[in-house]
Amino acid sequence: MLEYRQFYIDGAWVDPAEPNDCTVIDPSTEEPCAVISLGSQADTDAAVAAARRAFPAWAATPVETRIGYVEKVLEIYERRMDEMAEVISLEMGAPIDFSHKEQATAGSDNIADALASARKMSFEKAIDENTPGARILMEPIGVVGMITPWNWPVSQVTLKVFPALIAGCTMVLKPSEFAPLDAVLIAEMIDEAGIPAGVFNLVNGDGAGVGSQLSAHPDVDMISFTGSTRAGKLISKAAAETLKRVSLELGGKGANIIFADADENAVKRGVRKCFNNTGQSCNAPTRMMVEASIYDQAVEIARETAEKTLVGNAHETGRHIGPLVSGIQYDRVQALIQKGIDDGARLVAGGTGRPEGFNRGFYVRPTVFADVTNDMTIAREEIFGPVLSIMKFETEDEAIEIANDTPYGLTNYLQTSDGARRNRMARKLRSGMVEMNYQSRGAGSPFGGVKSSGRAREGGVWGIEEYLEVKSVSDWAAE
Repeated sequence: MLEYRQFYIDGAWVDPAEPNDCTVIDPSTEEPCAVISLGSQADTDAAVAAARRAFPAWAATPVETRIGYVEKVLEIYERRMDEMAEVISLEMGAPIDFSHKEQATAGSDNIADALASARKMSFEKAIDENTPGARILMEPIGVVGMITPWNWPVSQVTLKVFPALIAGCTMVLKPSEFAPLDAVLIAEMIDEAGIPAGVFNLVNGDGAGVGSQLSAHPDVDMISFTGSTRAGKLISKAAAETLKRVSLELGGKGANIIFADADENAVKRGVRKCFNNTGQSCNAPTRMMVEASIYDQAVEIARETAEKTLVGNAHETGRHIGPLVSGIQYDRVQALIQKGIDDGARLVAGGTGRPEGFNRGFYVRPTVFADVTNDMTIAREEIFGPVLSIMKFETEDEAIEIANDTPYGLTNYLQTSDGARRNRMARKLRSGMVEMNYQSRGAGSPFGGVKSSGRAREGGVWGIEEYLEVKSVSDWAAE
């Protein structure tokens, strides 16, 4: 069993102030796979103090030098990519092939994106040619507390840590206690790259402990959090006492609007996208809205696709989805599937219980409900499992109304060959992102939402700007 009881504070691996072991469970087997320590107030204080001491020198370091450090980390990351994939598969249950192709590579892609974005940014600039003495300086906000989730663990760590490093911030990272091992590898890479002591600090812990301590800490200037909407509200309240900046990337309940003129594979691709990462993605298209004329056909395609979706051990190769991350998450998804049945949704595939052949591990049957209405619990709550809700619409206006009738606003999806309709609906959908015809939004695009999905923007130049303050200066002397 792996042992990672130490924290990375002020450039060194140090023992916790008080022993407090936490076992990491392999979700494929329900067996212990690692042990970490949960930090105390003393550990949090030590890490924040180290970050505070390191901030002036790091903020004054030329951005080109900071970029150079991050380039070194990227080289190390790419060398240790296989190790990262194996750790993620172990800690949160991503199938090993998927972990190699998607989970681990997301980390390197995010670092590369931060580097590319930084190279085209201006951290000092004139307002315009008519006011040459008026200057805008983009300066690091200070010490950042970072709290990351378990579902895309290294992706979320890298989306925060490396833009903040480039911006000139120092930081304390608290990864999820369910999936902390990838963050330990990131700390090792940062140490090997020679980033100065105190700039990056890692303290493991849970939300009630280290998470709350960072949120309320008077020497933390900003909290960047990715996780549940419920936790985001608690963090905002705790942070309000010190008036720190709060950046929240929260849950989602994405609508996937499929018109009759969509590609013939639109439904099948939508089901697969919903089940991707075992449904544990905040931007999953979990509400499939289908135009009435093709509704019955779409339900049948969804049923067939779900029944052909394989479920398997995360440590085995192949195209399958793995387990959910934990027993807590398994119980929650089971309860929501049962709630869908109780509320009258038509179960067309899957259901409660483990898939056939599994009696251990947090495995869930790929599940599809039809005839869902937007007032049902399964249409309104984020399930975070391989569960798809299908509903019918008659008109474009009705589709917009249903899609926007949700507390969330992260990603919506639209499938139609009508270009004018795509543009028209993209403007009306209340979400931070709209993906149409399953086309990528492109490298450097910001990730984030509106409403109860939070209002963070991660990735691209926006992801770096999250960690910068705008300083306005007059009578700037020409240099």
